[in-house]
Amino acid sequence: MDIQQFKGLPFYLKLAAVLFSLIALVWIVIIAKEILSPLIFSCLFSILLLPFAAFLENKLRIPRSAASMLAVLSLLTCIGGLLYVIGSQVSDLASDWPQFQNQLHKTQNDVMEWIGSSFHVTRHKQLTFVTNTTNKVVASGGSVVGATLLSLSGMLLFLVFTFIYTFFFLLYRKLIMRFLESVFEEDNKKVVHDIVEKVQFMIRKYITGLLIEMAIVATVVSVAFMILGVKYAILLGLITGLFNIIPYIGIFTALVLSAAVTFATSPEQITVIYVIITLVVTHLIDSNILLPLVVGSKVRINALITVLGVIIGEMVWGIPGMFLSIPVIAVLKIIFDRVESLKAWGIILGDEEPKQNRLAKKLTVRKKLVAT
Repeated sequence: MDIQQFKGLPFYLKLAAVLFSLIALVWIVIIAKEILSPLIFSCLFSILLLPFAAFLENKLRIPRSAASMLAVLSLLTCIGGLLYVIGSQVSDLASDWPQFQNQLHKTQNDVMEWIGSSFHVTRHKQLTFVTNTTNKVVASGGSVVGATLLSLSGMLLFLVFTFIYTFFFLLYRKLIMRFLESVFEEDNKKVVHDIVEKVQFMIRKYITGLLIEMAIVATVVSVAFMILGVKYAILLGLITGLFNIIPYIGIFTALVLSAAVTFATSPEQITVIYVIITLVVTHLIDSNILLPLVVGSKVRINALITVLGVIIGEMVWGIPGMFLSIPVIAVLKIIFDRVESLKAWGIILGDEEPKQNRLAKKLTVRKKLVAT
């Protein structure tokens, strides 16, 4: 059945077909999470590493297999270095656990006194409730430990398969391109080639921009926390930079973690207020100046679709789905904009205002003038 015949069907039949297709697609995506999730991550990594692998292959005359392997090893080295820095900071944080306990006990006593004076609940009843809750948590401790070990092993396998798939994507990139061109008819090959080129360009620029943005945010937050005298400023800055990749939700999570660590380690509780103000101001500057300037107009998706994409990604795939939601939506928008029957969906995914905000636009134009 072609498109014209499908359009001629009654509305309820078209609606049933669309709903059935969506339900089947979502069900397949959920069931195939263990396969699709590392495949999509490896596809993004391979697009990011493609210029480096091509440079090794064309300029240095290194065989494609060796060039692909060197590119993957370079990515592993960068990720390993970042994990080493975070791990060393976390180990220092673990050494201050007694200080955390003392601060928590002090806070617990203050809260109990406030509850007793405000709601007339005796301290004995409060301690009984806390003890019963603690016993329930301890009783389920075995299952929690088991789930943690399973999640760690699953994450290790996920990383291993992701980098293996990245290597194969780089190694067989021309074969994959020929396959994509041969699947479609001769009249559509030009459109397919254009979509693939646009997707590669957009993904590469988007990921590069996010990495630059992450580095700037982490550096600014770390320096600001050092000036404020916050302990573990570098760790909190790195966490803020990493979580900032997740739109809206990430900065809120980083704010909660930074406030909690500062509350437990800082001698002056007013520092917590300064930390919250610092992260809020950083987020405002990042959203209105840094993000449009660095990432630019490579991915123009409206805020409603962005929030919905992050929430749906978390519901379907958890944390990996939150990271992948924006690139996947951006790729879908490129496809929708170039397929005549799907252009309406590209409109709803896009931003109503096609231009950047004025300040970011002025800075971009000034940067281009300096470059010329």
